[in-house]
Amino acid sequence: MLARRHFCAAAAAALLAACAATPSSPPAAAVAELGATGKLRAAINYGNPILANRGPDGQPRGLSVDLAREAGRRLGLPVELVTFTSAGNTVEAMKAGKVDLAFVAIDPVRAADMDYTAPYVIIEGAYAVRSASPLQRNEEVDRAGTRIAVGRGSAYDLFLTREIKAATLVRTPTSPEVVDAFLAQNLEVAAGVKQQLEMDAKRVGGVRLLPGRFMVIEQAMGVPKGRKAAQAWLSSYIEEQKASGFVAEALKRHGIEGAAVAPPGAAR
Repeated sequence: MLARRHFCAAAAAALLAACAATPSSPPAAAVAELGATGKLRAAINYGNPILANRGPDGQPRGLSVDLAREAGRRLGLPVELVTFTSAGNTVEAMKAGKVDLAFVAIDPVRAADMDYTAPYVIIEGAYAVRSASPLQRNEEVDRAGTRIAVGRGSAYDLFLTREIKAATLVRTPTSPEVVDAFLAQNLEVAAGVKQQLEMDAKRVGGVRLLPGRFMVIEQAMGVPKGRKAAQAWLSSYIEEQKASGFVAEALKRHGIEGAAVAPPGAAR
């Protein structure tokens, strides 16, 4: 009898553990909000190499692609990956109703048009200068006469627009164009994703990064403003993916360094 009680208790514990590990079914309201066109249209931004890039076959690959496809699988919706070259274009597409889900940096300006989950990844914004530049620290950049190249509508653009007092921002169409514009226009500083600047510095030569970072960027999933059921389900989804190791494993699989999985958090 005692052995039977132990067996039943063990079986019950195993059943509870299995239930806890099984993702809950998305509510119908969330499916309706995210799949109003019969599919999940996910915006993929090539302007942020931490999140996405083109694979050898020319198709989108990266953490945001993996998250979008898994979300579609759980929702029971086919996924359409809608690609963009900049965060600004991504946000405009969401405002125009062309996508249902985007992977963007949390920013108060964008919050007027979209609702966010908690962040899933934290990355750094950095400055690049020429090797011979007298600038040595981030704090030295905001001075009269300093011109900073930055991708139009990017998280760095929005942040620096609020924070820069004396320097001048020179906006490029997309973030991947920043270093080339910085060199071509003989500007003093380039601003962007640290990893992108590191890759560009190796590519062009004669460029170095200033130590540290000038901002921390919280990357989240965003939906059009007012889609509360979609925001609520995606918020629980992204917390599961952080806790399960999905996000960390995807970063490792895609060879991404310098990005950290965000701690548990609440939707914004």
